[in-house]
Amino acid sequence: MSDTWLALEAPLPRRLFIQRGVILALVKYAGDMALVSAAGGTWFAPWEYFSPIGHAFGAAERLTPPFHTTAEWLAPVLALWALPFLYVGVTYSLRRALDAGRNGWWSLLFFVPWLNWLLIAVLAVLPSRPDASPASREAPTEAGRAASRSKLSSGLLSIAQGMAVGLVGVLGLVFGLDRYGASLFLGLPVTVGAVTAFSYARHTGGSLRETLEVVTFALLALAGSYVAFAIEGLVCLLLAMPMALPLAYLGATLGRRLADTRAAAPVRSALLLVPVWAVVESSAPTTTPLREVRSVVHIDAPPAVVWEHVVAFPPLPPPTDLASRLGIAAPLRARIVGAGVGAVRYCEFTTGPFIEPITAWEPARRLAFDVVAQPKALRELSPYAAVHPPHVDGWITSERGEFMLVPLPHGGTRLEGRTWYRMGLAPSWYWGAVGDWFIHRVHLRVLEHVRRVSEGALARAS
Repeated sequence: MSDTWLALEAPLPRRLFIQRGVILALVKYAGDMALVSAAGGTWFAPWEYFSPIGHAFGAAERLTPPFHTTAEWLAPVLALWALPFLYVGVTYSLRRALDAGRNGWWSLLFFVPWLNWLLIAVLAVLPSRPDASPASREAPTEAGRAASRSKLSSGLLSIAQGMAVGLVGVLGLVFGLDRYGASLFLGLPVTVGAVTAFSYARHTGGSLRETLEVVTFALLALAGSYVAFAIEGLVCLLLAMPMALPLAYLGATLGRRLADTRAAAPVRSALLLVPVWAVVESSAPTTTPLREVRSVVHIDAPPAVVWEHVVAFPPLPPPTDLASRLGIAAPLRARIVGAGVGAVRYCEFTTGPFIEPITAWEPARRLAFDVVAQPKALRELSPYAAVHPPHVDGWITSERGEFMLVPLPHGGTRLEGRTWYRMGLAPSWYWGAVGDWFIHRVHLRVLEHVRRVSEGALARAS
């Protein structure tokens, strides 16, 4: 069988696995460095990739504030650049495992933080064993398929198997360990897709399109079960779906390939990953980088006027945007008790108040504060009034913020809002972008309101 760099069917001998792996790693590193340099970032060492896949997937993980606020495009571009390497990494692991006569389900260890590097090392030393490779199964005839079970019943069985893996995984990782890491958001969707596709292709030999449709239904049914069993709310599932669906499709390509081998039963093999994920996630560091988000508006009013409405601003109009209707928190008003350093500012949101002791008080120039208490970032949409996933309280943790007022030559003011926060979900190349959007949305709602009331106050005074 002819071999290409992106082929899935051909075995991958050890020599080609090592050669191509080194070449692709160098290309990936060079591309990352070119993008980081173009965005104004600093050099990082190649060995910094030896970290859990949730961090190694995007070079932006190693960028410190305020750099990423000046190049908002970098994180999504790096993620897109990494996608083909993610595909090659897991498919090469599958092909090398089969060439070495090992169970193809080994390739799913590629999505286990830290163990992915051990997997690569083991596959790089195992010799080829074509005589022991899992043999291709005989393609089922149409009569055999009909005698076995219909495509509908096979699809339903495959969906049930994928859901079983998804439910056990989320219960173990989320409710057992309270961890929302790379194993949950990267490994689990791939595994669900692989198990579902394996079962469907093994029983029916269905086309790729049919298999992807079954995998899509499995992922949607799994999301529905999370809502039905009060495991998760609708908003967070909607936020996770753009990442989960492509990963499930990647798993589907692996499952279809494994269906052509005498691989072990998929559910049993996949469920063995859950305790491995649990051990890895429980030993992973819990500290996350401090992220900074900066937003700016220009106001046709002098800093002295703007200052009065930064310290405490009147009530905003009720939020009407789609995000607010879905339950994502939005600011309503701000008041302050006292004046100067030591005063306490209360910023009321739709979900409750932020409590912000003042740490810097420079009238008409700068107001800075710490955040000592904050409400939930959202109210989950669910048929159950009391649904409260663990991540709701900690997925975004604000630590401090500030307003900077910069006078402009024409007498106006450039008002800058900054927030420093930590993201509690991984991979942060994805969830950090969601968190940045959330904070930026809050900033603009407040800053635009300050602009309107400041310009209105100046107009009335004149």
